[in-house]
Amino acid sequence: MSTDAGPGPDPTGPAGAARTQSQHDDDALGELGYKPELRRTLGNFHTFAAGISYISILTGTFQLFYFGVAFGGPAYWWSWPMVFVGQLMVALCFCELAARFPVAGSIYNWAKKMGGPHVGWLGGWMMMTATMVTLSAVALAYQITLPQIDDWFQFVGDGSGENDAAANAVLLGSVLILFSTVINAFGVKLMARINSSGVFIELIAAVALIIFLAAHITRGPSTVLTDTYGLGAERTLGYFGAFLTASLASAYVMYGFDTASSLGEESHDPSRNAPRAILRALIASFIIGGLILLFALMAVPDLAAEELSTGGLQYVVLETLGSTIGEIFLWCVVIAITVCVLAVQAAGIRLMFAMARDNNLPAGSVLAKVSPRFKTPVVPSVVIGVVGVVILVININQPQIFSVITSIAVIMIYLAYLLVTLPMLVQRLRGKWQPAEGKFSLGRWGLPVNITAVLWGAAMSLNLAWPRAEVYNATGTQHWYLRWGAFVFIGVVAVGGFAYYWFVQRHRTGVLEEHRAVVTDEPPAANR
Repeated sequence: MSTDAGPGPDPTGPAGAARTQSQHDDDALGELGYKPELRRTLGNFHTFAAGISYISILTGTFQLFYFGVAFGGPAYWWSWPMVFVGQLMVALCFCELAARFPVAGSIYNWAKKMGGPHVGWLGGWMMMTATMVTLSAVALAYQITLPQIDDWFQFVGDGSGENDAAANAVLLGSVLILFSTVINAFGVKLMARINSSGVFIELIAAVALIIFLAAHITRGPSTVLTDTYGLGAERTLGYFGAFLTASLASAYVMYGFDTASSLGEESHDPSRNAPRAILRALIASFIIGGLILLFALMAVPDLAAEELSTGGLQYVVLETLGSTIGEIFLWCVVIAITVCVLAVQAAGIRLMFAMARDNNLPAGSVLAKVSPRFKTPVVPSVVIGVVGVVILVININQPQIFSVITSIAVIMIYLAYLLVTLPMLVQRLRGKWQPAEGKFSLGRWGLPVNITAVLWGAAMSLNLAWPRAEVYNATGTQHWYLRWGAFVFIGVVAVGGFAYYWFVQRHRTGVLEEHRAVVTDEPPAANR
């Protein structure tokens, strides 16, 4: 006779295994001191999509192609593999950290674990500030693309007025940020579905674009990859100096892969999936983006056309493929920009939530509050959205200042990465770093990879911040505060922010009671 009391969940079946894995993920979070509050709904493709949509190949290449060609000629393409190799070293370090610390606000928490609370706060503060500026910069890309599709999207004037383009950019960008804020506030599942769908379309469009451009090739790679336009003749370092300036076009694109791990508290088995997602997002972006750039230069009818350094990749697509096919691809770029904004804001929300949960921001308990219905930190979504729109408004009458701020935001992200890789290197040299057992590990390659990541991060941060007039004061009257804007702005943000932390916030820091993991020290009940 059967004594089975009922069917019950089968721990060996898919549902039982999922519950067991979810419990294991929550236990791992508890070991870091936090109780699980966010909803675990993201699978492998969702985390991959989050990383690749932040990098957003179609957004970055279409937004910055003109800059690379203008300052380095077609040969600037070599900066793409150069930046990839450097960022790959950083990404490999992040993979080890993601496997060991699968937690929201990855950069902040990793910097805190590696360098202590003060380094962690500074890394989080730099990343959070830069993310809000990046949100505005990406939203601004609507203006570069939509009016080229149809003049109807130029709502402010006809585009010929002094501030028509800037004002229209603010209008389009604000609508996009509003959309992103609402979607992110309504829960990670909705955001992930839209983001994943957008990434799927972006990947198909990117591959199709490569094929279409390849079908229109008019010259070989040897011609493209050696054409410098004669730039650098008047520079101290010759063409190398011009190349370093042009390399910013690649450096401005290939970052944000850590977003795959920042959603760790909402992902299934993040300690295994996040490292894979980080590498897949970076490698896929490198291959696809590199081919688009190369084939665009090989296919454009006139390699010396002035429009290459003004109209950019949009000009190449329309000129090479014709208006009908070209506009289809430009609509795909619009989709890519949209999901990029979603990913950037999603990463910023998790970062703000993570810092607030540790009571490391003003009104921490409000910012860290999770909606019981949507299981999402709603207030950070609204705050980041509002700040993003405010930053956009600067672009109307002060486009030079906006350009400086957006360039500086990228430097701050590179510095935030450095505030992770450098303390991690110190931990390695002291013999204190231990990768997660049975998870992603660099093994004996850990030290050389980490050293390279630090050297790369420091060198590229300096290259990005170098006071070039063509980057920080390209038009109008020359101002020292614009030319040295990177050092001035970052100094103000870093010193001012850290001063506030040191004198005010650090005395309150500590995991808020409502977010703290419940630790039970009671021994198991004795058998009676």
